[in-house]
Amino acid sequence: MESVNTKVMVLFAIATSVMVLERLYPQARPLAAAHLRTAWDRLLRVLKNASLLLISAGLSPLVVIPLSALASTHALGWRPDWLSGWQGLVLDVLILDFWIYWWHRANHEIPFLWRFHEVHHLDEFLDASSAFRFHFGEVMLSAVVRAAVIWLLDIPLASVILFETCVLGMALFHHSNIALPGWLERPLSKVVVTPSIHWVHHHAIRADTDSNYANVLSVWDILFSSRSRTKRWNEMPIGVQARHDEGLFGLLTRPFRNR
Repeated sequence: MESVNTKVMVLFAIATSVMVLERLYPQARPLAAAHLRTAWDRLLRVLKNASLLLISAGLSPLVVIPLSALASTHALGWRPDWLSGWQGLVLDVLILDFWIYWWHRANHEIPFLWRFHEVHHLDEFLDASSAFRFHFGEVMLSAVVRAAVIWLLDIPLASVILFETCVLGMALFHHSNIALPGWLERPLSKVVVTPSIHWVHHHAIRADTDSNYANVLSVWDILFSSRSRTKRWNEMPIGVQARHDEGLFGLLTRPFRNR
């Protein structure tokens, strides 16, 4: 429980810092989007994303954490002693980042999974709040698959918590509307996913949406030929091609409706 509390405090600090920075040094202006030209429209969007976060966060102590803890406690037990130190922690994070690359890619390539993941992509502007905008169904499915990976690979809960902190912290960063100078973003992007990489993933052109799947390390897209050649620009349309965002109820019911 102490590790979980530490994770929450770290993420709160990162979220607060990112939200302050993206307002002081914004890359793009919400006014550029026709549907976000009034303060009321912008507030409703953030409240909608926050509502999706609260629903998902409510599932965490009920489903996500118990599933991960159960899988870790009852893992197959093959883990050698030499993986008990820092080297094991590093390897665990690499393995889980490799897994989440393929899980993210599956959410785009498998129609059933895309029904849930599309809710994340329907956001028509990107900032830190977008990092928490996920349908509860995707959160549940991800928790089940992650538990299977934890169980099969005998990954300790401490490694899972560290990885989740890294993933959520990086998601806040690469969804953010922070204007990073090129001299900083270019070298960073060779190692980790930066806003310039992930904004292209949210480009409202399906070929770009189905690219740039990496979450922490940017190398996976290069290794598996999924890096888009498109470069971000400030007026890049964000969202899902030929579709528009919906209200909270519409987003919650969208995966279950006929298309």
